[in-house]
Amino acid sequence: MTQRETKAVLGTTHWWHRAQQVMPGGVNSPSRSFYGVGGGVPPIMVRGAGAWIEDADGRRYVDYQAAYGPLVLGHAHPAVVAAVARQAAQGTVLGATHPLEVEWAQRIQAAIPGMRWVRMVSTGTEAVMSALRLARAATGRPVVVKFAGLYHGHSDGMLVKAGSGAATVGAGTSDGVTQAVQDEVVVLPYNDSSAVACCLDQRGSQVAAILVEPVVGNSGTLLPHPGYLAELRRLADRVGALLIFDEVITAFRFRWGAVEQEAEVEPDLYCLGKIIGGGLAAGAYGGRADLKALLAPDGRVYQAGTHAGNPLAAAAGLATLSVLEETNPYPRMAELAGVLEAGLRDQAWHQGVRVTINRKGGMFTLFFTEGPVHDADGASAASAPQFHAFYHHLLAHGIYLAPSALECWFVSAVHTVQDIEATLEATAGALAAAAAVTV
Repeated sequence: MTQRETKAVLGTTHWWHRAQQVMPGGVNSPSRSFYGVGGGVPPIMVRGAGAWIEDADGRRYVDYQAAYGPLVLGHAHPAVVAAVARQAAQGTVLGATHPLEVEWAQRIQAAIPGMRWVRMVSTGTEAVMSALRLARAATGRPVVVKFAGLYHGHSDGMLVKAGSGAATVGAGTSDGVTQAVQDEVVVLPYNDSSAVACCLDQRGSQVAAILVEPVVGNSGTLLPHPGYLAELRRLADRVGALLIFDEVITAFRFRWGAVEQEAEVEPDLYCLGKIIGGGLAAGAYGGRADLKALLAPDGRVYQAGTHAGNPLAAAAGLATLSVLEETNPYPRMAELAGVLEAGLRDQAWHQGVRVTINRKGGMFTLFFTEGPVHDADGASAASAPQFHAFYHHLLAHGIYLAPSALECWFVSAVHTVQDIEATLEATAGALAAAAAVTV
């Protein structure tokens, strides 16, 4: 049987049937389901190369999902593939400190000077969970302030009014999160510093940390109001709480380093993930120098992991960071995303479709609302039926987005002008399909 014949036999329908027999909802992450786009059968993806991804039926798509963010260099970048292959031949996990993880941590620290130490973990969820434990230990306080619609992984406390996939499937506050845990999390509207000030006036002595995505990627793209991050820094200092920036999506996404360097607001702790692993599972946290001594084995704040600092992830991460530092693809990514944004705005205007587009660099979200969209309420007010029609038209015409109106588009370092042109050819019809939906 030829490869093409094998694909025809073992296509999407085959694999989707098998997946549903063994995995809840047929997926290992709910955000991969089609719950957020009105249902349907998700494509089963088998390979990716550059800015393209291919499904089990042999259909190819221009990919703007980027595996939810980490693939800033696209799929199977040659430097990353070569680095992983070299390391795999020397061992996939060593169970001890190894040179690559030291170099990896040093490269991250050099790019983000506010991270005066780095502790590697395996996911962004672990990075946030560990940073919060450290903040509680450092302050002796229990309460965390977070913001509605932002997603910080799936540890219990972070699933209180969470965004992204949790909000998409109607589980903004997950079942199984005890009331005791919920009582230690205060959820406030993003971009509203007066709400934070009011909360701290009442409960400041209990607050261990203020946790925020400095640029939000989990209620779609939300941009901070001018001065908002600086005000969070001031308010945290006023009550002796730690300020934690969740840059799992944003670190190395818009520039070499972190968003905070552009905002000129330094947090006490950073949480990283996605891009730093180059497409392999990785996370990290770190920050203020004095907090380092609290972590085991030197201190009493415990956190560990078999795959923390994994050699394969270290190899992929180092290769990715090297390419980013050497080539500086950020201006070009922003330029291409700007062309795509302008084209979408023009098409929507001609179709009479009300949209708001929030963009930073190569990351953006199109909301089916006239906006503005500054917080989770604004994001959730966008028309879901119009997005569903838009999404399915694009999928049928070879454009792959995350299946949720609350996720971002990512233009990578390997997208081309031709990719953008092909996308705009498809979006013209997709916006016409959205225009036909009654809202």
